[in-house]
Amino acid sequence: MTRDMPDQLGRETPRDGTVLAFDYGEKKIGVALGNFITRQASALTILPNVTVEARFDAVGELIRQWTPVRLVVGMPVNPEAGPDDEEQPSMRLARRFGNQLNGRFNLPVEWVDERYSSRAAAMAGAKRGALDAEAARIILQQYFDELPL
Repeated sequence: MTRDMPDQLGRETPRDGTVLAFDYGEKKIGVALGNFITRQASALTILPNVTVEARFDAVGELIRQWTPVRLVVGMPVNPEAGPDDEEQPSMRLARRFGNQLNGRFNLPVEWVDERYSSRAAAMAGAKRGALDAEAARIILQQYFDELPL
């Protein structure tokens, strides 16, 4: 029998399901896939971020295909910002995207600090066209690595 884990809002999510992660950008959204059993993330695809309708149609197709139990969104935290500083525009966009995912698909969403994921993806040798998906993989792997055993 598997133990359930609460998400940030206290909702229970099974430990043995699929997880989709997103590296949100104004032009492109990197997507990664993993599961709670192996705790290994893989780069999946890059979605063009052209219109709201097209964005969520593409995400909806991925959700239908992979049936995730949880979604993870990278949060571009500013390492220089203090607790009283105003949220950066990129943080607001990522938070809004995550909230929209939750509202549209009724799946729990977790945010992960992704401040260096794109740089790490480039340093890992990801090809220019695959950087966003690799950044999403790094975000999801960080999420898995920070889960309690």
